[in-house]
Amino acid sequence: MRTNWIILGLFLFSCNNDRHPAAHATDSLPMDKNARMKADSMKGMTMTDSMDDMKGMDMSTPSKTNNQSAGEIKLSEQQIQLGNIQTDTIRSSMVGNKIVLTATLNTDQMKTTSVSIRVMGRIDKLYFKNLGDYVRKGDKLYDLYSEDLNNAKQELIAAVERKNTLDNSIIDFDRLIESAKYKLLLWGMSESQLAELMKTRQTGPLTTFYSNQSGYVTQLELKEGDYAMEGNTLMRLADLSSLWAEAQVYSSQLSQIDWNATVEVQVPDLPGKRIAGRIGFVNPEINPDTRINLARVGVPNPDGRLKPGMPAYVFLTNRTHSMFSLPIDAVIRDGKGATVWVRTSDKTFASRMVEVGMETGDRIEIRSGLSEGDIVVINGAYLINSEYIFKQGANPMSGMKM
Repeated sequence: MRTNWIILGLFLFSCNNDRHPAAHATDSLPMDKNARMKADSMKGMTMTDSMDDMKGMDMSTPSKTNNQSAGEIKLSEQQIQLGNIQTDTIRSSMVGNKIVLTATLNTDQMKTTSVSIRVMGRIDKLYFKNLGDYVRKGDKLYDLYSEDLNNAKQELIAAVERKNTLDNSIIDFDRLIESAKYKLLLWGMSESQLAELMKTRQTGPLTTFYSNQSGYVTQLELKEGDYAMEGNTLMRLADLSSLWAEAQVYSSQLSQIDWNATVEVQVPDLPGKRIAGRIGFVNPEINPDTRINLARVGVPNPDGRLKPGMPAYVFLTNRTHSMFSLPIDAVIRDGKGATVWVRTSDKTFASRMVEVGMETGDRIEIRSGLSEGDIVVINGAYLINSEYIFKQGANPMSGMKM
């Protein structure tokens, strides 16, 4: 009996489900508020209506134009106007490069003299004791007390006296006199001093020595009372009637300089003074620490206005030659090299790697990578480069080789 009641209950339950299947399905899946609003908004719409609204829309991802090669970019007319993109046709031109080098005026080493002690003795008196003193040719320099020198002078006097008293054909006194004079001349005495010595036949303990040239005292190595050995340097004299302008040249500039070109030297401390000259010497060795070489230009200084140590500028103008040049802003440079943007067709530009040379003012030399007649972007190159990277996601120089 109990079993019959259970069977009857199951049958009634199944009948109830058959009558309201949609209701039970809906009630069994809970729906949030947003979902119900979207469902209500879709009421009355058909698949045909939604498809008609989507006509004309391009849902595909952007792709490269078939006739556009790698490294190229096509701009719209609006982009060209907003970016102020300007181009110019490259042509060869005759130019003369001018290089400005920093320099310093120094003493002309070819016009310096070392005054050396030629015979051992004591410096009894110095006539010039300060650096910068000007010495004229023939001025007294110092008095020297020397036993060897005094003995040689006595030998000359004795030879002269013997010739006058014992002049005969057995002894050649003239040869003895010439030998004694030659020794004194080697030790620094002058012909006039020897003539006076032979005439008076009198000598003192001190011997005066004279300057053989004019110049400024640049070094003093000995002072009064010092005992000097043969070969010691007493002082150094410099003739400042001409100076050297020693210009600093970086190793990277050496190949760009025409060493036979005209040179102009300007001194900032003397406005308006311009001196023309030529490079007389180039140091064959480069300083390994600074990578700097020195070039020397002879500078006349007749009025003495130029002083050693003054700063100067050396302007080198090379011979004119034919080359391509562009504004510096037209060339994009980074660690990989240099590139320019060239117009290949209407509103289409391509990146091209170039080799650059010297810079002159706001222009830069293009050694290779372009041909005469190429239309190059001279303004807005960096904007095109940025646009290319933004669209393509890569630098246009990637994979390029010169």
